[in-house]
Amino acid sequence: MATYAATADRYSKPAKFFHWLIFLLVALAWLSIEVRGPKGTDSRVFWSNVHFWAGSLVLSLATLRLLWRLWHGAPAEIDSKRLFAFLSRLVHLMLYLFIFVQPLLGILMINAAGHPVALQGVDLQITLIGADPIAREIFKNAHELIGNVFYWVVGLHALAAIAHHFVLRDNTLRRMI
Repeated sequence: MATYAATADRYSKPAKFFHWLIFLLVALAWLSIEVRGPKGTDSRVFWSNVHFWAGSLVLSLATLRLLWRLWHGAPAEIDSKRLFAFLSRLVHLMLYLFIFVQPLLGILMINAAGHPVALQGVDLQITLIGADPIAREIFKNAHELIGNVFYWVVGLHALAAIAHHFVLRDNTLRRMI
């Protein structure tokens, strides 16, 4: 595997770290919700805790990632075509919104059910709002809908990076590796 020097046309090591760790945590959150098992089982409790931890870490790292991006910036855009540049910025904006909104909706959904988000292993319970069954249903539907939409956006983002690498033969993918 070739290595590339860190330059102004590449993302910094912290930016890459945040990108790939958030990706892994989003994948873990998705996996944990898919394999969690039936209500009332130990499996459900375990995987729900994994989901809560993954989502909470995504939100925390998203904050650090955004602060890093604001402070350090990003490499210049590669796409010279206005449409590609616009689509790239739009997808990146949507991904940033996702890594903030999705965990917050999850926390609000649990809180609206009358429970704090308890992170096992630490004495931390997150409560942003009180119980509200109507709001819970709204938050639940939004959390599930946005989650499903954004798995497609993440897939589109990955396919676009692969297409840039193999079809357009530019450095888009290499900048984040």
